Amino acid sequence: MTLPQLHYGRTDDPSRLIPVDRALADLRRGGFVGLRRGREAYLMLAGETVSDETLVRLRVLSGNPPRAAITPPRAAALGLGPEKAESPISAAAAAYVLPLARGTGAGVVRLLADPLATVPGDFETGGDVRAAEEGGAEHAALALTKLARLLPAAVIAPLQPLEDGTTFPEKIDGLDLMVVEAADAFRYEEEVARHLRAVGEAHIPLEDAADTRVIAFRPDDGGTEHLAIVIGQVDTSRPVLVRLHSECLTGDLLGSLRCDCGPQLRGAIKEIATNGAGIVLYLAQEGRGIGLVNKLHAYRLQDEGLDTFDANERVGYEADERVYIVAAEMLKQLRVDQVRLMTNNPDKMRHLEAHGVEVTERVAHVFPSNPHNERYLFTKADKGGAKALITLKKTLDSGMNVAMIADIPHGTPRQAGLGIVTLAKVSGRPIVPVAIATSRRKVLERSWDK
Repeated sequence: MTLPQLHYGRTDDPSRLIPVDRALADLRRGGFVGLRRGREAYLMLAGETVSDETLVRLRVLSGNPPRAAITPPRAAALGLGPEKAESPISAAAAAYVLPLARGTGAGVVRLLADPLATVPGDFETGGDVRAAEEGGAEHAALALTKLARLLPAAVIAPLQPLEDGTTFPEKIDGLDLMVVEAADAFRYEEEVARHLRAVGEAHIPLEDAADTRVIAFRPDDGGTEHLAIVIGQVDTSRPVLVRLHSECLTGDLLGSLRCDCGPQLRGAIKEIATNGAGIVLYLAQEGRGIGLVNKLHAYRLQDEGLDTFDANERVGYEADERVYIVAAEMLKQLRVDQVRLMTNNPDKMRHLEAHGVEVTERVAHVFPSNPHNERYLFTKADKGGAKALITLKKTLDSGMNVAMIADIPHGTPRQAGLGIVTLAKVSGRPIVPVAIATSRRKVLERSWDK
């Protein structure tokens, strides 16, 4: 059986997505967006793109003092402890709200947004810092900045209460507003992911897989396309060998040594071709879903000592922002409902299963480390909820090369400071199981026969 003939065109009416689509573009340009939550109405700006002019205009148009919304990690980094906040900073909070004192300029707001910056020592808020309500306007404003792939920080000001829950002033002093329902900011990403359509395909011989067809899938918001790299003659009546690969410009294209993305992509293509047939889904989810620019911010934080997951969180995003329903939808359109998944991360397996794709087998995907990405790989093993296979390309005191697999399910408690360890067989190399201590840096060594 071969893959089905795909039908091109829209899968559904995308008009419901238009308000959020345009709002994201407006925020990236430094424009105003209207937010509605029941009878509550607000004006907002993105903290990263705010200017002195728009900040002053926000105060004038709303008639109310503006306030900044930032993430809990950023609030903690700014030192907004109990003496400045209503309660100690909690990572579980949706966001934190800082009233802006009169005279606060856009430069200070941008410093509040920037995870690499510090604010002036004399910075004073215009009132008590408080935790934002889950699902509230400040939380929705922060969600919109994240959808726009900007630094997660917003400036927001309330308008007068609406007389009913269905109207919003379309014109405010000549300002042509796009109004977004707060609830749509939270459901948007998954809604977009559910409505993909194939928009083009071609036969593209690859270096390690000459019989390859590439199919592009576009989301209904008109965003970046995801690619299905179909290698060989795929038989969908049996479990298909599949690899999910999130795009990584620095690793895939530039050959960055900070990650293992390039070797993983090329290795997956070669392995699938060797096995005869399969699919690599190349997903437009750069930086585990935070976008290229924010990934560069995270790299700067890693240079200062944070690990890959903590850096993403300090920028203001979750450690992993990827949406796996995209992959599941692509597989369904390709009529693939059973897969042999090439991964070292059981989270991918669980997410695919949750969206209706059966994972019949996990196929290990192992590549050597280098001095630049060893810490990154240790972190993926210890924090990523991963059954991460890490091949350390270095010599121990014993003169042996190490092949390590750290099997540490997410949330597993450390017994006596050690993670769960399993033994991986790597052809042609001595095998040494390595236990990662709580510090994630100290390793306990023990030799095994090949």
